[in-house]
Amino acid sequence: MIINLALILTALTLISGAIVALDKVFWKTTQSDSRQAPGPLGTLVEYARSFFPVLLFVLIIRSFIFEPFRIPSGSMMPTLLEGDFIFVQKFAYGLRLPVTETKIIETGSPQRGDVVVFRLPSDPSINYIKRVVGLPGDEIVYERQRLIINGEAVDLKQDPNATYEAPVFIEDLDGRVHDILVSNPQFSTRDGTYRVPAGHYFVMGDNRDRSRDSRFIGAIPEKFLVGEAVRVWMHFVPWNAPDWNRIGMKIQ
Repeated sequence: MIINLALILTALTLISGAIVALDKVFWKTTQSDSRQAPGPLGTLVEYARSFFPVLLFVLIIRSFIFEPFRIPSGSMMPTLLEGDFIFVQKFAYGLRLPVTETKIIETGSPQRGDVVVFRLPSDPSINYIKRVVGLPGDEIVYERQRLIINGEAVDLKQDPNATYEAPVFIEDLDGRVHDILVSNPQFSTRDGTYRVPAGHYFVMGDNRDRSRDSRFIGAIPEKFLVGEAVRVWMHFVPWNAPDWNRIGMKIQ
């Protein structure tokens, strides 16, 4: 069962806030004698007073500023590793209301090379993380590990310092330089030509042959975007010591 944390947090904030408001207007349970034990209603109000500001603060931070996510797979290697915990900047592509995800303020739009978190269109309870390679109206050609965007080949060269078993290449998307991982430089899955519809974005994983991305699930509608991945704040895999070197790392 998928737990909707945004819904739970919003509901708890509204309930505790309503209790505090009702007490101020109607119940007025404030005790004049501190030695007198509060009744059930007084206890409920005290809990609401204590938790409401904390819940409201967390709701605002999580909904409009930053939200933590954990990387569950290797589809974004070598940029992001399984076990990375990242911060996603929620206001990067607009402020949205919690639960309904309705955009209320426009703040920007994705650029090529951005690493974005989005809700899977076929099941919005699932979050994916990929890199934006195509903007609305773009023609994307992917053939033998090479990206061609609107007729121009994206700069790609092998990284001589990489330590992975599979070949690593350095890719430059409009100045956003990053590494991609390939399984076989002579063959790639899902080669083809793709046209990005208006209001959509074409995304791919940096682990190009091990990623379920827009080559499989299609271009992502703008309304499903959650935000831009900006920092790694922890790396931890069960039974292994945390990788302290990754803490604070900027996501390129």
